[in-house]
Amino acid sequence: MIDLHCHYLPGVDDGAPDLETGLALARAAVDNGILIAVLTPHVLAGRWDNRRSTLEPAFEAFRRSVDEAGIPLELHLGAEVHLMPAALRLLETDELPALGRWHGERVILLELPDGGVPVGAMKAVEIMRRHGAVPMLAHPERNRSIMRDTARLEPFIDAGCLVQLTAASVCGWFGAPAKRAAHEILDAGWATAVATDAHNLRHRPPVLAEARHALAMRYGEDVARELTELNPLLIVAGRDEG
Repeated sequence: MIDLHCHYLPGVDDGAPDLETGLALARAAVDNGILIAVLTPHVLAGRWDNRRSTLEPAFEAFRRSVDEAGIPLELHLGAEVHLMPAALRLLETDELPALGRWHGERVILLELPDGGVPVGAMKAVEIMRRHGAVPMLAHPERNRSIMRDTARLEPFIDAGCLVQLTAASVCGWFGAPAKRAAHEILDAGWATAVATDAHNLRHRPPVLAEARHALAMRYGEDVARELTELNPLLIVAGRDEG
């Protein structure tokens, strides 16, 4: 399986605080059946002032540590980008690490505020699309506005956005409202991928295998494979397109 959203890179956000924890998360991912992981540190101006040029050295050092520890996990650098004007400026200067490419266009993991869908969100999507980027909405089933009414997601789908659901939401571990929203999104055929959004071993571990099993039981093995292997592989393989 391939995980498009996780926070293993040490010391850059609210994920792994140190190398030991980052390596432990990488081992846990492998134990869960994950072969490839895209590390997605938060990009949030004023709190986590991450960008490609500052993240790449930290990523390369962590990748070497994973290799030296003998952990068979292929790593790539992406980012979880909070919807803010500063993020659009970083996009214009190619400072936002992409998950990969989808039909030739860069895929940027975009996080809406937890509380709702802000005014101007669609305008931001339009700007990203004009810059040749496809937003992949991170865990919209955990957005309180979308949780109440998943139809609020439809304009984003119509605009070409991709959708990433959280593995724990699919399993019901983020609560009944998030699970219900996740399955409504799945029922509508809007989901592109399921990923872990793993931050730590105690409360937010990598549980993609459990979500894959839940998907297979409800939607069939083909859908489970599409969301945890095939679509993520298309995106990661697209990195080689330049």
